Amino acid sequence: MAILRVEPLTTARALRGPFDYRRPEAMADLGVGSVVRVPFGPRRLLGVVVEVAEASELPPERLAEPIEALEAGATPELVRLGLWVAREYCSTPSRGLQLVLPPGTGAGSAGRTTRAKTELRAAILAAGEAALDGGERLGARQRAVLEALRAGEMSSGELATAVGSGRGTLRRLEERGLISTSTKTVRRIPGEPGLSGTAAPPELLPEQADAVEALLAALDGEVGAPRQLLLHGVTGSGKTEVYLAAVEAALERGKGAIVLVPEIGLAPQAVARFRARLGDRFAVLHSALSAGQRYDEWRRLRSGEASVCVGPRSAVFAPVRDLGLIVVDEEHDPSYKQEGDPTYDARAVARKRAEDNGAVLVAGTATPRPESWLELPRLELPRRVDGRRMPPVHRVDMRGADPRSGPLHAETWEALEGVRAAGAKAIVMINRRGFAPWLTCRSCGHHWSCPNCDVSLIVHRHSGRLVCHHCAHSEAQPRACVECGSTTLSRAGAGTERIEALLAERLDPMPVLRLDSDTAAARGAHARILARFDESPSAVLVGTQMVAKGHDFPEVTLSAILDADATLRFPDFRAEERTFAMVAQLAGRSGRGEAGGEVIVQTLAPNASSIEHASRHDSAGFLEVELGRRRILHYPPYSHLVRVNLSAEGEPKLDEVATSLARELDRELPDGSELLGPAPMFRVRNRHRRRILVKSDDRAGTATAVREAVERRAADRSLKDVAIGVDVDPQ
Repeated sequence: MAILRVEPLTTARALRGPFDYRRPEAMADLGVGSVVRVPFGPRRLLGVVVEVAEASELPPERLAEPIEALEAGATPELVRLGLWVAREYCSTPSRGLQLVLPPGTGAGSAGRTTRAKTELRAAILAAGEAALDGGERLGARQRAVLEALRAGEMSSGELATAVGSGRGTLRRLEERGLISTSTKTVRRIPGEPGLSGTAAPPELLPEQADAVEALLAALDGEVGAPRQLLLHGVTGSGKTEVYLAAVEAALERGKGAIVLVPEIGLAPQAVARFRARLGDRFAVLHSALSAGQRYDEWRRLRSGEASVCVGPRSAVFAPVRDLGLIVVDEEHDPSYKQEGDPTYDARAVARKRAEDNGAVLVAGTATPRPESWLELPRLELPRRVDGRRMPPVHRVDMRGADPRSGPLHAETWEALEGVRAAGAKAIVMINRRGFAPWLTCRSCGHHWSCPNCDVSLIVHRHSGRLVCHHCAHSEAQPRACVECGSTTLSRAGAGTERIEALLAERLDPMPVLRLDSDTAAARGAHARILARFDESPSAVLVGTQMVAKGHDFPEVTLSAILDADATLRFPDFRAEERTFAMVAQLAGRSGRGEAGGEVIVQTLAPNASSIEHASRHDSAGFLEVELGRRRILHYPPYSHLVRVNLSAEGEPKLDEVATSLARELDRELPDGSELLGPAPMFRVRNRHRRRILVKSDDRAGTATAVREAVERRAADRSLKDVAIGVDVDPQ
């Protein structure tokens, strides 16, 4: 008798699995990765088979059997990966496994809500032809169906549209032996509006060819060839063509590939190029697809119909067969880190999966992370494919700027008006959405803040609302102060909405398009906005950091970033790294065409290391300085961080739990670990928050100590009002 060890899919952190079940003879094909519905006390839960054993510690008569098995689940390799993620990031097996299951497979008893789509198809038989020709008695609708089917097989939906028939008509015709029907699975094809790609590969530059040769050597397992590489290339150096060549080489060797991009909606050009080059071998997985589209794309990969998956961080769990290559494009991007539990880093998961499958991993970027620069062998692409020089960067010191010019410096206005006169394009970035970051009364000083969070409400002029960007609370924008009745209200600061309005007014009739999370919220909106920008003879694209990611528009002759040093004001050891990447990436959008280009950086800190090096397009110089600083301060990559976040509605109990947890961790952490906190954080969604941060050289030992301490508290029902989350390697 085979024993199925099943991990229930539940949100309860205190639940300890797996649990043993008898495998019935009728379910002999169940194995590791199968999704089953099992009795669990009085409930019926979904679970995943994580092991098949020959015996159980419990007698057979005490073991229940699964109630039913769902359609194909995860592969054994992905089950192991999901459990590894759960351990590595101090989560639960259930949450780790849900990352690798088919889309639509939920926790609890609901089961899978997404299934394959089928359609009924009909074809005329010889008897049907004879019935039409021989005058056999037919109803008007039956005759219309048979006449329509003479042209060829049709679906029930097509027949309903053509002649108004229903399934009842088809059933009666089939009973009379005049037609045959069949059920066919129909693929829900993702619609990707926007830009197109070309199927013809260009001729590679020598350095591109050298990079491809190095990847081919790794794919072929040549002795001494590193299997994990950093592709460091300036913006516009043709990294995507190197990826495509490597993917095609993997396919030629019978291997599959995964290509990760930071955010699928922000890289439609890369998706279009992969689709044009790879055709039906290509599948895409991302949250902007419908549930049915995601499920169908997952099934195509699981069955081997598609061999290449492109998608954001969750695509690292795609069920690609015979995985031979993983590409992490723009590997510096923080969106590869998952914020919710489990807080996995897709870059680390990609490295783990590559190691487990003997696959090659290539991480590409123009602005490498210090960790990747230190740890991975490098392939260099030092020049743009068009041979043009990187655009000059002008740092504009805003400390002495005329306040009457508003958020844009006079030099920036002059450059933008030059773009309009030349009929070219520009990109303007300010990493803050909305019209203004706060609203105050000039008479009494009243400030509008969120009632649920300790933050200011953001002015959104287009909707006439004040909005909290943390809990989504919104209220109508007031005409007068609620405290003193004054109408002298001040909207201070600037966001994307205000910059859009200023540009539209001054640069009219030049089109101004805005790309941020507000305008790109609708499905496909981001691609439509970029397509409009691409098709316009002359235009300005204004937005948040979305506008700096992976776009290639040769007509852009000016890139401008406003308030470039804003990220330097965050209390974060990665502030310099993020500022450098943001400025350098936006600078790379300019000057890709024959007209050349320039970059303007408005800043209050023109001499900051990150801004100075970004203005020289000097990644190596910046990383040398940054790694030296991190070594002195003992920050990653020279140490590891684990963060514990606690929240509750009541502060006294929260403080008690946070303090006791910190004391326990201080006793159990590996020697040499440094514990900071618990420190207070601002309130969000009416919940007070505390944070504990651990810095350690022993990543595994620290994660284990934190996981065990948190699980002990999760099992204590008296602490159910206190939410505890763990973030390993917080970003």
